Amino acid sequence: MDRTIKWGSALAALAVVVAACQGAASPTPGPTATGTATAPPATATPAPTPTPGYPTGEINLTMWTKEGDPNINYVKTLAANYSLAHPNVSIEVVNKDVEALREDFQTASLAGNAPEILWTVSDHIGPFTTADIIRPVDDLIDPSVYLDVALANMVAGGQTWGVPISYGNQLMLYWNKTLVPEAPADFDALVAKAKELTDSAAGKYGLVYNQTEPFWTAPFLGGFGGAVFAADGVTPTLDTPEMKATLEFLYNLKFTDKIVPSEADYAVSDSLFKDGSAAMIVNGDWALADYVTALGDNLGLGPIPQIPATGKYPAPYTAGTFFMIPKDLSGDELTVVADFMNWSTMKEQQVEMVKELKRLPANLEALSDPIVTGDTYLAGAAEAVKVGTPMPTNIEMRCVWDSWKPAITKMYGGDSGIDALLTEMQSSAESCIAAQG
Repeated sequence: MDRTIKWGSALAALAVVVAACQGAASPTPGPTATGTATAPPATATPAPTPTPGYPTGEINLTMWTKEGDPNINYVKTLAANYSLAHPNVSIEVVNKDVEALREDFQTASLAGNAPEILWTVSDHIGPFTTADIIRPVDDLIDPSVYLDVALANMVAGGQTWGVPISYGNQLMLYWNKTLVPEAPADFDALVAKAKELTDSAAGKYGLVYNQTEPFWTAPFLGGFGGAVFAADGVTPTLDTPEMKATLEFLYNLKFTDKIVPSEADYAVSDSLFKDGSAAMIVNGDWALADYVTALGDNLGLGPIPQIPATGKYPAPYTAGTFFMIPKDLSGDELTVVADFMNWSTMKEQQVEMVKELKRLPANLEALSDPIVTGDTYLAGAAEAVKVGTPMPTNIEMRCVWDSWKPAITKMYGGDSGIDALLTEMQSSAESCIAAQG
């Protein structure tokens, strides 16, 4: 089946509620607290049934996850529920920041002590497959269970390198309805409203977002019709009129329109929005459950508004969360890990994930469940996914991120020499890719 058709059919089930909601350096940083998590008591979530031939000896597994507070609670409960039916299996859940997870897994793999399971992001495929430290999962899963576009995000070199848990990961606009009753019609309207609500002396801002990571710049590049690679998918295109328009646009938001804080990383932006000091925030789908808790019925969300100059919507990168496993995993441990991954992504567990994390599931049956189709928030998230674009997972993307970040750091620091920044970005990316061989 054509992937676009399959994705469109799955999202069509959400159409009935869309009208009610108007509106991973890792490029997907979220709030995390590195450390080892102790699994909470198991809940009523359906537990797996032991199957003939299932290992009976003691199996101790470690799973590294990029999920931080409060989302890690779902991961811990999932692991506890699996052990409920398999008392001989224990799964230690360890939280690591996305970038630390990538670096630590590479180091641990070389040392021969890698964890048995990763719960991570799609952009790790490039470095992990290049380093030859993960194994494909084609022989472990039934691909018909999953949303095609989610599974396709895990394909490289004709093999599938991860099991989809959720799909989305898109940035979108959240707003506080007590301050912004309706979704801004376009970005000009957003800026006008944000100016009304900004009082920097009082610590009040119309708009906040993470100014430290290029992941938050990527949607606007799409909104100006640009991309980071040429048609071949590997040649960087960072010194372009579209990138120039993007950086000038973001520079003006800060220094001309003055609607964003003088400094704002992820944590600062998140806190300002949750405590009511910021009217709107651009953030990812991973924050939805937290924002529902903080704002309740006063939360609005949807796509980042259209850019009037181009008539295009900002195009956030889309990806998701995925299980990956180390290359050398074998024997009883491989059997248990494969069983855990398949069980974790069954409809029942995926529905529980939607309840807890407010994310679009990767399981096709779960995507059509009323838990998704009847949820106004998820309908808004689905609208944001539709204007997104799949995030590149090739190894060259690492060079793009590493070259992009210093440029936006300078730009947000007040450097208005955009042309020079573009030249610097392009040169840095090309040198980095050449050094990779």
